Amino acid sequence: MNFLDGHLFPENQQPLIITAAPYAPSWVPADFPEDIPVTMEQQIQKAVDCYNAGATVLHLHVRELDGKGSKRLSKFNELIAGVRARVPEMIIQVGGSISFAPESEGAAAKWLSDDTRHMLAELEPTPDQVTVTINTSQMNVVEHWEDADVKGTSMEDPEVYRAYKEMTVPAQPGWAEEHIRRLSKAGIQSAFQCYNINSFDSVERLMRRGVYKGPLVMNWVAIGGGMDVPNIYSLANFVRAVPDGAVLTVESSMRNVLPVNMMGIAMGLHVRCGIEDNLWNQSRSGKIGTVAQVEQLVQISRQFGRPIATAKQAREISRIGVFYDTAEESLLANGFAPNRNGGQQGFLRKAA
Repeated sequence: MNFLDGHLFPENQQPLIITAAPYAPSWVPADFPEDIPVTMEQQIQKAVDCYNAGATVLHLHVRELDGKGSKRLSKFNELIAGVRARVPEMIIQVGGSISFAPESEGAAAKWLSDDTRHMLAELEPTPDQVTVTINTSQMNVVEHWEDADVKGTSMEDPEVYRAYKEMTVPAQPGWAEEHIRRLSKAGIQSAFQCYNINSFDSVERLMRRGVYKGPLVMNWVAIGGGMDVPNIYSLANFVRAVPDGAVLTVESSMRNVLPVNMMGIAMGLHVRCGIEDNLWNQSRSGKIGTVAQVEQLVQISRQFGRPIATAKQAREISRIGVFYDTAEESLLANGFAPNRNGGQQGFLRKAA
């Protein structure tokens, strides 16, 4: 991305898209009973509340009535239908893991099988986006956490903590290519989860080879543990490679969430918050729910002078439902240099 003079001024930035992640598959309802929805009506209402607070993207997982993360796609269909009926313009982004919560006590935290995750392309109603991971990676979500972050929660159980410490993301090249093709065929936008510059490089190659021909919408995931680290050097290195036409959301964990989001707001990027990422206020004097986190970002963004995107604006910025016919058209629309033609060195133009 190019940051020219005046890039920090709100009149030169897009309205802010806020993604809310309120369903928190790694936590159990007892960890935050005031905020973790369990019944289907509670889960639908949570989406409505996030939307009314200012979030225009809903990162969606589903719970069963016993409080565990659901692995039944029929429950995803039910929640998507309920949210669509109540807030039809909200962008529904289904979490590509489906649920990584352990099946039982002492079991591993793991993503579901390749074939099961492919079935996300068959959800009905069709979601707007499904998150897509690129390159198999460690996903030690607890690496940056402090002891106080888990105090009084289910993560105090050493077995539960270890399960999330040892988690990996399965995203082999063949699976990713097939998954993207299925999602695109269903009219679902791939929302790429980029864990570092390496995964972004792989996304770019997929686009240059015509595997994905759509808007480049992605998250920079700075949670450590095999993924990027939440500091300005890592963010700057990542953003430097991203083309101007991309829609980039910053994402972090625990008390890194707010400062990383503030950097994103200032830079003209987009943000994500919610109890899936963080339970605590910055002083850790208490827990902070997803709606309150959204409201906090709305207030901060307005202090910067940057308006909050309406649902219509968020859809236009993200180009929901847009796909391109060729790799070249996709590269041009997203601000990449074109593919090399024959023996050309690249996109460089040399004086005759």
